[in-house]
Amino acid sequence: MNLDEFWSIVESARTDAKPTDEALVDRLAALSMNEILDFHERFNEVEGAVNRWDVWAAAYLIGGGCSDDSFSDFRAGLIALGHGWFERAAQSPDNLADHPAVIEAAAQGGDPAIFYEEVQFAADAAYERHTDGDVDAFYEASAAREEAVVDQVAGDDMGEDFDFDDDAQMRQRLPRLAALFLPAG
Repeated sequence: MNLDEFWSIVESARTDAKPTDEALVDRLAALSMNEILDFHERFNEVEGAVNRWDVWAAAYLIGGGCSDDSFSDFRAGLIALGHGWFERAAQSPDNLADHPAVIEAAAQGGDPAIFYEEVQFAADAAYERHTDGDVDAFYEASAAREEAVVDQVAGDDMGEDFDFDDDAQMRQRLPRLAALFLPAG
């Protein structure tokens, strides 16, 4: 599965009447088990592209803090926003200041917009449908593939680390998001 096919599935799920994660599971379950694993590999590749400190800082501002588990939820949420918004955020996380859900979250006082844990488990759930609920089958098949394939994820280079609790740093690096979420100073 190439990236265009990956994004086509995501975009299709976003237009469904069901919540995106449920629609994604339905679409993936219609694929073969190998295609579900292909999707999962692309998901990890795409998610890995935004595994960066500047993106984490954006999640920290939007969520009013952000643990490493929450950062995984945030990256999954960026994927759920669709290809266009994902690319805008990957280019500059400060672009998220223009997203309606982020603007609303700022107005509401820190509603955790974009964090979407369930999306990261859509492939698992779809695979389970093929195995009559065998929860371990997906992880076993996925692990076997990972051993056989060189990791395509961007790696450990997350860019320059900085202190998310330093308002001056946050204002410098993410000025538009900081304007939405940090107290005037």
